[in-house]
Amino acid sequence: MSSVLQPATADQDPPATGTYRPVSSHLAIAPPVSVVIPAMNEAENLPYVFKTLPDWIHEVVLVDGNSTDGTVEVARELWPDVKVVEQRGKGKGDALNTGFQACTGDIIVMVDADGSADGNEIVSYVSALVSGADFAKGSRFANGGGTDDMTFVRRLGNRILCGAVNRKFGARYTDLCYGYNAFWRHCLDKIDLDCTGFEVETLMNIRVVKAGLRVQEIPSHEYLRIHGTSNLRAVRDGFRVLGVILGERSNRRALRRRPHRSPLLGTVRGKAS
Repeated sequence: MSSVLQPATADQDPPATGTYRPVSSHLAIAPPVSVVIPAMNEAENLPYVFKTLPDWIHEVVLVDGNSTDGTVEVARELWPDVKVVEQRGKGKGDALNTGFQACTGDIIVMVDADGSADGNEIVSYVSALVSGADFAKGSRFANGGGTDDMTFVRRLGNRILCGAVNRKFGARYTDLCYGYNAFWRHCLDKIDLDCTGFEVETLMNIRVVKAGLRVQEIPSHEYLRIHGTSNLRAVRDGFRVLGVILGERSNRRALRRRPHRSPLLGTVRGKAS
């Protein structure tokens, strides 16, 4: 793995070559980090999203789904170096794949554009990756996580579907349908995200386990959408997620034969403030 760790201390000058990016008071990294934000008519929410993004990020890739409310103009005003990519297809899965292809960083972070995610948590995701994980998976139900935006029906459905994935694929996830994740770019070669809708997050979680990648859960807090209405439909999208689970073949026997490899490394305790 190409990660490089170097502690950052108060009395230590940064390297003259500029190789390392301080991401906290205790950690500096070499790998560049790309943040992918799929957005369609999220102009009112983007100020809240961009406000929490760390300034050490290598690039922000905004995937615009044919917005008509000035989303692109707002993004460029807030983050002048933002890379705007036009989405030609439809659906969240298509938007994410479009954004992933445009990334140049070694680490890719997925962030929703509705203001429900706290960009300050990115340091926890990146820290997990440079410490040995291949995939840092956000969880609202891990110790230290939480959600302000989940109905009883969605919570129940998420729990049932998460349990199904754990049983069928040998995972130990505490959350399934959550879009705040980060991973090394090379992981894309092993998980082939061939779906276009909201179920892309579930497909990703399944295929990282099937590929034997090292997964670290990151406690994350989901906030309420600030403006607008979500396109998520609990029943419709729940059935689409179930279809993905049923359609993916389990390879638990192959995973068991792999020595010294666990599909889930554990949970990062604590979050960035």
